[in-house]
Amino acid sequence: MPTILGIESSCDDTSAAIVVDGKVKSNIICSQAIHKKYGGVVPELASRAHEKNIIPTVSEALKIANITLPEIDAIAFTQGPGLLGSLLVGNCFAKGLAMAQNIPLIAVNHMEAHINAHFIEEIKPEFPFLCLTVSGGHTQIIIVKAFGDYTLVGQTLDDAIGEAFDKSAKLLQLPYPGGPLVDKYAQKGNPNAYKFPIPEIKDLDFSFSGIKTSISNFLQINTNNNPQFITQNIEDICASIQYTLVDIVIKKIKKAAKLYQINTIAIAGGVAANSELRNKMLLKQSELGWKVFVPKLEYCTDNAAMIAITGYYKYLDKDYNELSVVPNARLALGFD
Repeated sequence: MPTILGIESSCDDTSAAIVVDGKVKSNIICSQAIHKKYGGVVPELASRAHEKNIIPTVSEALKIANITLPEIDAIAFTQGPGLLGSLLVGNCFAKGLAMAQNIPLIAVNHMEAHINAHFIEEIKPEFPFLCLTVSGGHTQIIIVKAFGDYTLVGQTLDDAIGEAFDKSAKLLQLPYPGGPLVDKYAQKGNPNAYKFPIPEIKDLDFSFSGIKTSISNFLQINTNNNPQFITQNIEDICASIQYTLVDIVIKKIKKAAKLYQINTIAIAGGVAANSELRNKMLLKQSELGWKVFVPKLEYCTDNAAMIAITGYYKYLDKDYNELSVVPNARLALGFD
């Protein structure tokens, strides 16, 4: 009955979780409010906050799970991708604790962990399945054949969908983090109020740089004519932006499902918390006969439960790392 401590510190959330025999017993997330006044994550401040938060966060995870350090069989931590300073804090803490307890250290790819968040729940997707990974730094379509066996079939050629949400929020003068606020306002707006061009990208790849420029130009033109345009139409603007961005990824995953004849579809990553994307994906179950897997909200954003569950399966496979393993800000997920 392996007991795994997971540690996540890739960006601005310090998180620790305990998984016992594949079951999440605790998942503690400590967010950093300091970045709000800067309108985005400040890397140096993030790493300092991780240093302050990591010990109490791990202690709370152990307490909630009713587990002591000697009962831990292995420690899994986020190796990358992410902010180097933030990753370094998690890496050093996990390495020191593993050495002190004389237990294995397991390095975990952050994006692989997002995919494996689907294996936290009782009902799990069967292999093979398509996973749409959507976050601030990634937009990918991946065929998941087995644990650790991935084929990349589509990816963004420039910006990620999460970055498009964040940039749109900033243009709308919404406070950080802006993506959830776009979602909030959109729920009361008309998604067909304004039209934005859909980029014509071949195959299963994505592009969001053009749509960002289109939104910026649209807002500039309308605010020049009416300085109160954004304030007066914020709900319809957000609904139209969100509808367009979600429509782009829905069309691509639909195309991928048809091309590869795979009807088991999962979404993962921070943007998987978006209500429009979640609802649209679930509607496809009855419309197209898909089996759709959408994680709980707490497992969409950065969290240690997904790190710990990935570490659990790596532990079963004896996929351990040497204590010399180092953080990697641009760590790529292995594809065949």
